Amino acid sequence: MSNLERLITQRNFTNEYHRGLVSLIFVGNWISSRHQQFFKRYDITMQQFNILRILRGQYPKAASINTLKERMLDKMSDVSRLVERMRLAGLVERKSCEMDRRAVDVRITTKGLDLLTEIDGAIVQLEDAFKSLNEKEVSQLNKLLDKMLDNYH
Repeated sequence: MSNLERLITQRNFTNEYHRGLVSLIFVGNWISSRHQQFFKRYDITMQQFNILRILRGQYPKAASINTLKERMLDKMSDVSRLVERMRLAGLVERKSCEMDRRAVDVRITTKGLDLLTEIDGAIVQLEDAFKSLNEKEVSQLNKLLDKMLDNYH
């Protein structure tokens, strides 16, 4: 019995593709749950962390809401709402774009940068999800996942 079969108490899969799909969903949910627990310590969500990382990459320049949407890992996120909550927490500032008054520029604050620095020191804890794989296996996994993304629309 495989680990997946033991964890979900199911043995019957239509084929290896079905088993692979169920495995990816299970592992994805497991990793998401671990991330949620980790970021809860810092009073932010995974999506807010993603926005902070994007803004740190832009710093000292601002990013538009559309730029954030394009670069988000979670394409279903309501970026405007997330940014507003982050603004209220003092992690970002937002203002009307000088070039286009309908657009909004978002910039990370010193408080946001400081929070990312604090998280940077501990985020390696999340990598232990890979502790049963060696570096060559992780590289192979990355290549296989990237190959699957050939079907991403």
